[in-house]
Amino acid sequence: MNKMKRLLLFIAMVMCIGAVGAQQHQRGPRGHMPPSFDPARFEAELEQFIVEEACLTPKEASVFFPLYREMRKKQMVYFNKMRRDRFADYADDKACERIIREADQRDLDLKKLQQQYHNKFMKVLSPSKTFRVIRAEEKFHRKIFKRAAKRDGEV
Repeated sequence: MNKMKRLLLFIAMVMCIGAVGAQQHQRGPRGHMPPSFDPARFEAELEQFIVEEACLTPKEASVFFPLYREMRKKQMVYFNKMRRDRFADYADDKACERIIREADQRDLDLKKLQQQYHNKFMKVLSPSKTFRVIRAEEKFHRKIFKRAAKRDGEV
């Protein structure tokens, strides 16, 4: 009977340690809950930022954002492919060469896509507003990266 109690106590301790470890893993290395990325919230913040920075009227925004979302959806296909390249086998020169060539082509294709949409944007917005939109998007992404870096630097 004594051995049975010890065994149950040992199992209970292992389960508690496992639960604490899982909670620490979920919370992150510093005990903070990791922020969960909400794509819908990100898009809403981005669009609001663009509206404010580029001084878009409600009418301009209603015509512009369907095109903008269409462009972003097409860009995501390329970004997802880029994400997969992170898992390359660095010891495989042929695979690395292929990835480099594909990445170069993707960069060119992305730039062409961007150019096509910038031309579409200038059909619904003035060139100066289109330029403001482009700068606003860049500014927003820099702001998000700084916020993430600051959050990662917390103790």
